[in-house]
Amino acid sequence: MIDHRPDQPELTVGQLSSRSGVSVSALHFYERQGLISSRRTTGNQRRYPRDALRRVALVRIAQRVGVPLAKVAAVLALLPDGRTPTRQDWKRMTECWQSDLDARLRELQQLRDDFADCVGCGCISLDRCPMINPMDQLGADGPGPRCLIEPVGTGRDDVTAG
Repeated sequence: MIDHRPDQPELTVGQLSSRSGVSVSALHFYERQGLISSRRTTGNQRRYPRDALRRVALVRIAQRVGVPLAKVAAVLALLPDGRTPTRQDWKRMTECWQSDLDARLRELQQLRDDFADCVGCGCISLDRCPMINPMDQLGADGPGPRCLIEPVGTGRDDVTAG
């Protein structure tokens, strides 16, 4: 049984893993990325401050909504002395990510709305393809699902005007 006493000032990597629900290897990765930090004992064992739990939770939440770890690390690096984010810090962080999250929501909504009708053009779209992409004109814009990458009507009106 792993000891999780709240009065314990530091946690081993196993305790942090057990308490946070994050694997030991992921914690080591987070540490290499500068998201959390530890000190080494004389026996070269990692010891994490208890507030690493909050940092790990913050990282997991950010990952869950799709914020890249590099952006999480950049925002955490702005905190003085590597301290754990407060409620106000968290609010400021989420404001930094707001436009990215809004863009991701728009992309997901477009994908949801267009997915049933188009697999992307320059592809294997069904009977709509000749109407939306006659003679594969969108293929000139590059590979992949062009209508999902750049929706029709955003600069490619010449393709659909026909």
